[in-house]
Amino acid sequence: MAGSLSEIKSRITSTEKTSKITSAMYMVSSSKLIKSEQGSKEFQTYAAKIRQITTDLLHSELVNGSDNPMLASRPVKKTGYIVITSDKGLVGGYNAKILKAMMDLIAEYHDSPEEYGIIAIGSTGADFFKARKMPVMFELRGLADHPTFEQVGRIISQSVEMYKTEIYDELYVCYNHHVNSITSQVRVQQMLPITDLDAEEVTDREVGLTFELEPNRKAILDQLLPQFAESMIFGALVDAKTAEHAAGMTAMQTATDNAKKIISDLTIQYNRARQAAITQEITEIVGGANALD
Repeated sequence: MAGSLSEIKSRITSTEKTSKITSAMYMVSSSKLIKSEQGSKEFQTYAAKIRQITTDLLHSELVNGSDNPMLASRPVKKTGYIVITSDKGLVGGYNAKILKAMMDLIAEYHDSPEEYGIIAIGSTGADFFKARKMPVMFELRGLADHPTFEQVGRIISQSVEMYKTEIYDELYVCYNHHVNSITSQVRVQQMLPITDLDAEEVTDREVGLTFELEPNRKAILDQLLPQFAESMIFGALVDAKTAEHAAGMTAMQTATDNAKKIISDLTIQYNRARQAAITQEITEIVGGANALD
C-alpha cells in the first residue's frame, strides 16, 4: 500500500508540474494572440486602402474586361498552392485541418503531381508533403510569431513571378482563417488571376472623370497589380498566424484543464488509499491488542 501511495503522490506531483507548464504556455499564446490580432486589424486598414486605389484605377477594365495577365484567366495547365502551417506542434488540430483539406482538394481536382505545385510555409506542411513525395517547389521554415513583409517578401514575390512567367496558371493560398479565439475556418482563396475586384465598389467616381497619371496608366498597373497580389498573400499569412496563436492558446487551456481534472481524480484516489492504509493499521493494532488479552 505504501508503494501505491508513493506512486500516486509521484503522479500528482508530475501532473502539477505539467499543469504549471501548460498554464504558462497558455499565457504566452494569449499574449501572442492579442498582438497578432492588433497586427491583423492594422493590415486590414492597409488592405482596404490599396483595394480602393486598385479598383478605382481598374474601373474600365472591370467593366469592359481586361487582357492584363494579372486579371485575365487563361487555360489552366498547372495550379500553384501556397499552404500555410505552423513550424511547431502543440496547436491542437490547427495543422491537421488544413492538411486534410489540402489532400481532399488535390484528390478531387488533380490526377497527377504534374498538375500542381506546392509552396509550403511552415515546417509541418513542408515535412508532410515531402514525406508523401508531393511536388514542393519552395518552402519557408522558421517564420516569426509576428512576421514582417521583409521576412516573407522573397517567397511571396517568387510566387507571383512564377504566375507571371506561366510556370502555373492560377495561384491559391490555403490556410486557417481566424474567426475568434476558439474558432478557425479552412480557407482556400484564389490570389491569381485577380478576380474578386468589383467595379461596383467604386462609389465615389464622378461620371466622365479622368486622371492624369505619371508615367502612364499601364506602367502604374504593371507595378500595382503584383504588389496588390503580394499584399493579399501577406494578409492571408498574418491571418493564419493569428489563427495559429489562437489554436495554441486553446490547446494549452484544454491541457491545463485536463491536468487539473487528473490531479483532482488522483487526489481522491490518494486520500482513499491513505484512508484504507490507516484503517488497515488500526485493525492490525486492535487485533494485536485483542491477542494479548
